[in-house]
Amino acid sequence: MPLYDCMLLLKPTITSEAILDLVTRVGKHVFRRNGVLTDMKCFGSVQLGYGINKLDGRYYQAQLMQMTMMTPPSFNSELYYLNKEDRLLRWLLVKHRNVKIGEDLFSDFDTDMDLKLFKSSSRGGETTEDDDDDEDEDNDNEVGYLQIEDGSKQ
Repeated sequence: MPLYDCMLLLKPTITSEAILDLVTRVGKHVFRRNGVLTDMKCFGSVQLGYGINKLDGRYYQAQLMQMTMMTPPSFNSELYYLNKEDRLLRWLLVKHRNVKIGEDLFSDFDTDMDLKLFKSSSRGGETTEDDDDDEDEDNDNEVGYLQIEDGSKQ
């Protein structure tokens, strides 16, 4: 299932209970389609670049919410009920492209260590005094593995 961000731009006068009700409604719809809500963020009140006209007036401020979810691709066509929601100013569903699930498990440490191993292996394992100085600045608690050509770890 692909990863989507659902951005909700709500009227600034809406109470937190009404926001919670709307988010719960969308969340239940996601779960009914065997989807998963992975993240939810509330950005609070934001200034809009232009006024949005609704039947009850023009809005220059709004409350912004982001819901990240994994749902089937047909989910976009099922959100038609949000168009009739009077608490919403705008909503947008954005599909994440080229995202590998679990990629956030790898930290910057892993990529830094891989680069150091690549640098040392490309020079035939020779180290210079400059390389030793760089290693002293790094955290001594870090553990890395060196891949040998036969695939075993050392």
